[in-house]
Amino acid sequence: MSTENEGNERNAAEAAPSVPSAPPVPADAPHGPPGGTPAAPPQPDVTATQPQVPQAHDPATTPMAPVPTGAPAHTPPPAPQSAADAGWPPPPPAVPAYAHHAQGGGPVWGPPGQPHAHDAPRKRRGGGLVAAVAVAALVAGGVGGALGYWAADSNDSSGSSASTTVAASTNPQDLKRDPGTVAGVAAKALPSVVTIDAQGGDGEGGTGTGFVYDKEGHILTNNHVVASAADNGQLSATFSNGKKYDAEVVGRAEGYDVAVLKLKNPPQGLTPLALGNSEQVAVGDSTIAIGAPFGLSNTVTTGIISAKNRPVASGDGSGGSSSYMSALQTDASINPGNSGGPLLSAGGAVIGINSAIQSTGSSTGQSQAGSIGLGFAIPINQAKNVAQQLIKTGQPVYPVIGATVTMDEKTGGAVISDQGTGGTAAVPKDSPAARAGLKAGDVITKFNDTVVDSGPTLIGEIWTHKPGDKVTLTYKRDGKTATAEVTLGERKGDS
Repeated sequence: MSTENEGNERNAAEAAPSVPSAPPVPADAPHGPPGGTPAAPPQPDVTATQPQVPQAHDPATTPMAPVPTGAPAHTPPPAPQSAADAGWPPPPPAVPAYAHHAQGGGPVWGPPGQPHAHDAPRKRRGGGLVAAVAVAALVAGGVGGALGYWAADSNDSSGSSASTTVAASTNPQDLKRDPGTVAGVAAKALPSVVTIDAQGGDGEGGTGTGFVYDKEGHILTNNHVVASAADNGQLSATFSNGKKYDAEVVGRAEGYDVAVLKLKNPPQGLTPLALGNSEQVAVGDSTIAIGAPFGLSNTVTTGIISAKNRPVASGDGSGGSSSYMSALQTDASINPGNSGGPLLSAGGAVIGINSAIQSTGSSTGQSQAGSIGLGFAIPINQAKNVAQQLIKTGQPVYPVIGATVTMDEKTGGAVISDQGTGGTAAVPKDSPAARAGLKAGDVITKFNDTVVDSGPTLIGEIWTHKPGDKVTLTYKRDGKTATAEVTLGERKGDS
């Protein structure tokens, strides 16, 4: 599967009001709107180099004002009089102003009334929703007034002085939400989520999301969120309370699409988000995503885990290097600007970093694709390992098998190339793959128990591990199937 990073570049953000704050499409490629799946080099060397790769109107029903009872039966009927003469509020209109909106008519609110000859023809107005609200308010006011008049009159005639007013509770505790609810989880997590503004030296940039990783002021996000401003640009992080802080890059991992920032003057009392265990996530588990889609900071959406171990190769929209992940798939709404934000469990623990979306639309200079319910997140177990390495050394470390594989996606496995980058051997001597007996032309079909259908899938699975881990590869050679145990090697940096 190939996708694009979700970008929320400046030109797209201008379409919506600026707010302090696609593989699939990661949410905020800051250097220009995602343009489609970036071309990946046909034979990346996984050993030494980074692979390149209207809602219909539902007529409301309102009770009509009750008719007062108890008048003497022999009393002659009063002479006709206007509502104003009687002191009653005017009756609701027989046909509200919005009754013939785009829905093409429909049930009329309230019983049909008799037309009045003196009524002027009704004029159609724009702003149907606002007009509807206004008319509804007037009608409700009229009914309410009638009810109030009748209730007061009844009380007066009975001699009772009891109040007819019921006051709503103003206890602040009534506004609290239980910790296990979406509202409760969001309220606790929002203060630890930031909207990242990245401005490159050339004026390019955009917004993305990040979250507090530790009390020292480290912020975890996606690499593609900050890439444009990583060298000579400006970075800032704005919290949900509106406070803004300058930030700098501590380290970036292009292949993992993970980056760590550090607030230059972090505030006291930072609360890191609790990290969960992405290995224990199950399909169907509830999810909560927080981010700044299209620059709309502090946006909360919900969904479920739709799939696990989804192979995703995402580009940043610039034609540069690609990232690979064995992703968590969710149907929580994720859009450009959500990239780098947390994907939370129902209990509020971070289980992934929102990174990419699949979209049927394409991006142009003036528009960006949006969510169709296929979002992808980097599992937090992997992201945590990368973050720790970046904080410690400033550069990523990648586990490798020491063999160059093709990037074709429909080969029935990961095919070991005939040669590596620059004419080098596809399986160098003394590499982990060579020591395990693998050769050029072998087709790797399984990584441990996970089916491998392409080179990108293999890389994504390898990168969920650490150098030194022992794994089992199943491969085909000359029509025969065999297995090999490989101890993963390492490669430092993104060069």
